[in-house]
Amino acid sequence: MARMHVMAGSGEKFDLPVIRTIRLADLGEALRRGAEDFWAKPSHYILLMLIYPIIGIVLTVWMNGYQTWPLLYPLVGGFALIGPIAALPLYEISRRREAGLEASWRDALNVLRSPALYSILAVGIMLLALFTLWLSAAQALYESLFGSVPPHTLTGLIAQVTGTPGGTTLILVGTGLGALFALVVLCTSVIAFPLLLDRDVGAYVAVETSLRAVLHNPVPMLAWGIIVGAGLFIGALPVFVGLAVVLPIFGHATWHLYRKLVEPASLIRGG
Repeated sequence: MARMHVMAGSGEKFDLPVIRTIRLADLGEALRRGAEDFWAKPSHYILLMLIYPIIGIVLTVWMNGYQTWPLLYPLVGGFALIGPIAALPLYEISRRREAGLEASWRDALNVLRSPALYSILAVGIMLLALFTLWLSAAQALYESLFGSVPPHTLTGLIAQVTGTPGGTTLILVGTGLGALFALVVLCTSVIAFPLLLDRDVGAYVAVETSLRAVLHNPVPMLAWGIIVGAGLFIGALPVFVGLAVVLPIFGHATWHLYRKLVEPASLIRGG
């Protein structure tokens, strides 16, 4: 029964949310409201401003010490695959602000007491599995072109990628492969976490609803994926410092995008 609850939610049958039609202009509105949530209490994000540079420094030391520089681009690009997990507290803050409740970081940790916690964990494990597959695929692609001995420095990697025919292949095929993984994540989780925080519908319904949202609104949702992916990638470049601003805004904006995409449960039930 516990497994069924994780997959199907708390009801006796699947609760399939109704998907709305959105326009490109709705993306701008979601981003604007996300920025408003961010600037309402930016002091909440001081910790993020400290964490991300530390992550960048640790990754740099690790890559330099273990000659794993070929994983630099996959790690930075792959952050978009697990970004929805990192944004969970941000969805909760936006949810609470929308409801007129206190929205401190302590309140944001209420995510850990959500009735849908195990469903959230199930979707999170799926994203972590996709992230691992992406890193493995990227490593396999690199080794098929350059062998198993990586360059010892970042400048060596740059010279290898920009100065050899294999480098061009790596850029083109690697970017296409990364885009494929990003599309899978977009289709399966774009609104899965906000939906689970709002309604305990189960992991299966959350993923299925995300897929229906993308299929029903292909152009706006693909545009959203490009905006988020590009923003996270750019934010991660300067030693991850930019993520301290980019991630919160996108996290809050995703909550507001969810509200535009999914009919509220109260309206469906005639409330």
